[in-house]
Amino acid sequence: MKYVFLILIPVMIMGCRGEKAQADLSAQEIVDRAIEVAGGDRYRESAIQFAFRDRDYVSFRENGKRVLRRITTTDTAVITDSKIGNAFQRLVNDTLQILPDTTSNRLANSVNSVHYFAYLPYGLNDRAVNKELLGRVKLEDSMYYKIRVTFDQEGGGEDFEDVFIYWFHTETFRPDYLAYEYHTDGGGQRFRVAYNDRSVGGIRFQDYRNYKPLVAAPIAAIDSLYTAGKLELLSVIELEDVRVDPDTF
Repeated sequence: MKYVFLILIPVMIMGCRGEKAQADLSAQEIVDRAIEVAGGDRYRESAIQFAFRDRDYVSFRENGKRVLRRITTTDTAVITDSKIGNAFQRLVNDTLQILPDTTSNRLANSVNSVHYFAYLPYGLNDRAVNKELLGRVKLEDSMYYKIRVTFDQEGGGEDFEDVFIYWFHTETFRPDYLAYEYHTDGGGQRFRVAYNDRSVGGIRFQDYRNYKPLVAAPIAAIDSLYTAGKLELLSVIELEDVRVDPDTF
C-alpha cells in the first residue's frame, strides 16, 4: 500500500502544479493561447473571404500592408470599400471616389468592425490593446477566464473609448462569450454568445447571437444579466461562404 501511495505523490504534485499554472495565467498568456489554438500565424499568412449580410469581405496583405475589403453589388454598381493600412478608398465600378474625411472615417470603421469580429481573438494582440484579467467565472456549467479589454487613444481608432469583455473557456481557450460598451449613435451595450464553431483552412470561425440588456448594469456585470435572463436577442451574426487561402504569401 505504501508503494502505491509513493507512486501517487508525484502524480498529485504534478496535478496541483498544472492547476496552479492554469490559475496563474496572465491576461496576455490567456489571449496568446486563444490566438494560437484558433489559428495563430495563419491569420497573418492567409487571404480570407466570407459573406455577411449580402456583402462580400476579403482580407489579405499587399506590399506589406493589411487590406480589409468590403464589396457591395447592386443592380447598377459594384462598390468596393478598402481599408489599406490606415488609409481608406472607395471605388464605384472601378472609379475612385473623392470623399470627405468624415465619410471616409465612418466607412473605414464600418469595414474594420466586421473584419475585427470575424477574426477574433486575433486582433486582441494589436499594440493599442490593453488587457486585464478580472478573474474566473462560471457560465452555463463551464469555467471561463474573464478579461477586460480597453484601447489606447493613440492607435486605438475613433472608438478607442469602447470597452470589451471576453470570456475564454479555461480548457479550450475559445472566446465563447463577449460583450462591449460603445459610445457612438447614443451608446449602448451588447452581449454575444458564440455558436457554430468550425475550422476553415486551419482557422476557427464562430457565429454569434447578439443580445442587448433589458436593464442597466455595468458592462463587466452583463454576464449576470445573461444568466438571469435579462437580455433581449437582437440579431444573429452569421458568416457565410468562408474561404481561407493559405498560399497567398
